[in-house]
Amino acid sequence: MPTALRIGPYRFYFYSYDCDEPRHMHVDREDMSAKFWLDPVVSLVESHGYSRKELRDIERIATENLETLRNEWDNFCSGNPPSA
Repeated sequence: MPTALRIGPYRFYFYSYDCDEPRHMHVDREDMSAKFWLDPVVSLVESHGYSRKELRDIERIATENLETLRNEWDNFCSGNPPSA
């Protein structure tokens, strides 16, 4: 599970086996989790436990760090092609 970014209480990460999916990040805090697509813009896929306000905050953080998140995904996944 490569961690792409830690900001405040949030950990942005993806699973090594996610490389065959479109670019996205999972975001955890305590027992809450969400998944956001990174293309073409940051957009929520699913959420478990977060309030709407907190999801907006996380989306803002992801948008502000979008280049970093995309680069982390690309750097990892380009060296780990999806299995056939």
